[in-house]
Amino acid sequence: MDLKLYMQQVGSAARDASRAMARASTADKNSALMAMAREIRAQAGGILAANAQDVAEAKANGLDAAMLDRLTLTEKSIEAMAQGLEQVATLPDPVGEMSDLKFRPSGIQVGKMRVPLGVVGIIYEARPNVTADAAALCLKSGNAAILRGGKEALRANQAIAACVQAGLATAGLPETAVQVINTTDRDAVGYLIAMPEFVDVIVPRGGKGLIERISKDARVPVIKHLDGNCHVYVDDSADTVKAMAILDNSKTQRYGTCNTAESLLIARDVAAAQLPALCAMLHAKGVEIRGCAETQKLFPLAVAATDEDYATEYLAPIISCKVVAGIDEAIVHINRYSSQHTDAIVTENHTNAMRFLREVDSASVMINASTRFADGFEFGLGAEIGISTDKFHARGPVGLEGLTSQKWVVFGNGEVRR
Repeated sequence: MDLKLYMQQVGSAARDASRAMARASTADKNSALMAMAREIRAQAGGILAANAQDVAEAKANGLDAAMLDRLTLTEKSIEAMAQGLEQVATLPDPVGEMSDLKFRPSGIQVGKMRVPLGVVGIIYEARPNVTADAAALCLKSGNAAILRGGKEALRANQAIAACVQAGLATAGLPETAVQVINTTDRDAVGYLIAMPEFVDVIVPRGGKGLIERISKDARVPVIKHLDGNCHVYVDDSADTVKAMAILDNSKTQRYGTCNTAESLLIARDVAAAQLPALCAMLHAKGVEIRGCAETQKLFPLAVAATDEDYATEYLAPIISCKVVAGIDEAIVHINRYSSQHTDAIVTENHTNAMRFLREVDSASVMINASTRFADGFEFGLGAEIGISTDKFHARGPVGLEGLTSQKWVVFGNGEVRR
């Protein structure tokens, strides 16, 4: 196969499909989403069989535990994919929405209209559910999508893509509105991120190395986050029961996700009373504690933390821990070491809570809630195309609005500029 020619053909087809998607009605888009959901349920056995082959091969190739967790599908996750498609169908269609309409002294009326981005390239590792999520969000927001999944999930991605394209055909929309790259050749990524004539934005989802490479080499804008070094700060007015539940869920519900807590900070005034129990809970679940000298004194099973530990996204049963003087030191520490993804405070002090919201420079900031809520589905977006820690266009979980932009529109009645 001539890879360059193949990628140009995929890009050209996506560009043509994007124009059809931009004018597609909400009813047609919703019809396609519902048809996709029905097809995924109908083909669940085939998808699981394809995934089982992927998982077996990945294990044989020594894929790490965190990636295997992301790769593995179950009947429950298949149903969640179908429900995600149905939920996106119920969400308001952002395309064509007008806002900020104002009359100017000249007589014209000026405002903004929300429009699709065009062609969205999504590059992802392991997670085959991204194929359905990405298709849903790109479709509802009037975009075409080019999906390039990892080689470890090729069979499952193709099986899910077949369901997606069947749903598009049922609704009379172009099947090329969602295309999955059918080669595992890594050079395909290089072509995809360097085709501004066909691709409007790239969304990478995967390891830090992948995202760094794409950010460095892409010739089109990239919506991204590099890693998820998330913090839970237990304030000096924290409720003990809330702190225990929030830390437990933030760290131990799943270890391999970008919104898992990787660092615990606790105010010195409550450290003696609360830290031993918090660390004991984590340790009982197999989590290694890497802490400062005060942490080690209060919980002798903790090992010494290095400066690198505080900056690390472990994606494993390991957590760094530091006793801080109070909210001022906590905010300074988080803004230094955080990846600007998600950080949480446990507190009953409203002033401290509001300071944390304002001063912690992250895409999602939580008060008395688990960091695991930093997710498009949990935020009511239906699903997410990814999470952005950038500070322009889209920040945090990226849903339908994040896959659109705005253009200026002007309504006149024959006015001319004097």
